[in-house]
Amino acid sequence: MALSSLNAPHNTMISGKTTLIAHLGYPTATFKAPMIYNPWFAQQGIDAVVMPMGVLPEDYAVSLRQIMRFSNLRGALVTMPHKVVTLDLVDEATPTARIAGACNAVLKRPDGSLLGDMFDGAGFVRGVQRKGRSFAGARVLVSGAGGVGSAIAASIAQAGAAELALFDARAESADALAARLRQHYTSLVVRTGSKDPTGFDIVVNATPLGMQEGDPLPFDIARIAPTTFVGEVVMKSEYTPLLRAAMDKGCAVQVGTDMLFEQIPAYLEFFGFGTTTAEALRAVATLQY
Repeated sequence: MALSSLNAPHNTMISGKTTLIAHLGYPTATFKAPMIYNPWFAQQGIDAVVMPMGVLPEDYAVSLRQIMRFSNLRGALVTMPHKVVTLDLVDEATPTARIAGACNAVLKRPDGSLLGDMFDGAGFVRGVQRKGRSFAGARVLVSGAGGVGSAIAASIAQAGAAELALFDARAESADALAARLRQHYTSLVVRTGSKDPTGFDIVVNATPLGMQEGDPLPFDIARIAPTTFVGEVVMKSEYTPLLRAAMDKGCAVQVGTDMLFEQIPAYLEFFGFGTTTAEALRAVATLQY
């Protein structure tokens, strides 16, 4: 690639030929994906753009079908609070999405039918593995059994964890996820009902705690061992209060945006834009917190 294109400004000129990918969620102010995808599209000379579109929960079912009728739309990235309900709105879902009970990507196929998939879990797991931690035989605690927590739990099970403890403020959400996991991973020990991090190799915050000032920590930090790996999904700040407290104890950590960077290559393949690496995405990203 010519040096001039590498130094080109990271703003994509949207034209009548531009392919749109909707970024659906609410509120949109915390969205990070456009600041990663769009600079990369511009650098690669790909005439496509990720466009944030705020949709309230009560409008989402109708809006998704209408947006997917746009002729220049390839599909959508889906984020909070719409991931779980999206599973019931697509025509077909991948096995990963069905186990997770949620979708974070929708592809509009040539015949207009909608295919749902889920990449949160794969992104999270790849990020942890690239930091030298293995899930094989590990004891893992995941707090939060919504769309992102369910996806992470499904991918952790696939990566060979020995035991998976699930907690959610709504006990029925954790129990339902546990049932889906037991159905697909018969040798996996699955427990619910406690978020005590004592004795776990890896703990994951998959709740929104940390997005608002003054939120309580999702775990009792005093009960987390320095050898425990602590992962986060909240992206409001790079190092959330949980991660700062864990680092003070000597824990290795993973920031929320790592999950995002690691899953984007899989997203790009899903949408038919080729692939890339997390490093290449970070090199051009214009993230702001």
